[in-house]
Amino acid sequence: MGFLPLLRIRMSIALLRATALELAILAGHLLLYPSGIAPERHVPGRRAPEPAPVAASEDGASVLPAQGPPCPPAVLLHGFVDNRSVFVLLRRSLTRPGGRHVESLNYSPLTCDIRAAAELLGRHVEEICVRTGHQRVDIVGHSLGGLIARYYVQRLGGDRRVRTLVTLGTPHSGTGVAPLASAHPIVRQMRPGSAVIEELRQPAPGCRTRFVSFWSDLDQLMVPLETARLEHPDLIVRNVRVSGIGHLALPVHPTVATSIREELESTGAEAESSGAASVA
Repeated sequence: MGFLPLLRIRMSIALLRATALELAILAGHLLLYPSGIAPERHVPGRRAPEPAPVAASEDGASVLPAQGPPCPPAVLLHGFVDNRSVFVLLRRSLTRPGGRHVESLNYSPLTCDIRAAAELLGRHVEEICVRTGHQRVDIVGHSLGGLIARYYVQRLGGDRRVRTLVTLGTPHSGTGVAPLASAHPIVRQMRPGSAVIEELRQPAPGCRTRFVSFWSDLDQLMVPLETARLEHPDLIVRNVRVSGIGHLALPVHPTVATSIREELESTGAEAESSGAASVA
């Protein structure tokens, strides 16, 4: 058997496995979906711990605290016709290591405009900063959620508040999947060449947010697959290729969750560098 036929067989097997996993995740998510319809409840007056103060030694030199300041809050934003229940496993992964404050936001399934959703996200982020005492947040957006968050960062001045934006299977250049779904206005905005997609292509000089875009080589909702890669000359971007899983698996797969946590915990020069990576 030649190389190309063998490669096609392996790709077909991988696609079948990914499809089976997608169906299993969909079934589980349908069971969890009702639990995520209501918005999260927050304890009034609860604030995240303040960063440890920097002391001075007798010779006047600064003495760094034993532990660094806590990570900024992480905000999770779901995809089209979904809700916060999709992030049950990811939330647990992000919260566990150092007690990071994590919130999952819902936007209405009746939302018809990415711009309006981005403005609402901005108001939520401001409220979270006031409530937790942090100046900035990290955002993880799945699919449409990543596009909403990107619009907030690039077009509405959200880079002032967002340290890192992680997108999972987000159609940064628009997707051509499911033409019949274009009856919904927000689906039309996710098409290649839409007004929103063209706005996001415009220059964004001085953008302070770091972007990390996870894209899957078996994501059947991204047409073409590379549309989930973020390519923009003015943005600090790290594209991470994920192999062997589909669209629905991106926010629940443990390997992806570990990679997201590592990306959000990265600081210093590493956080300021751009590049590409892959996740098996």
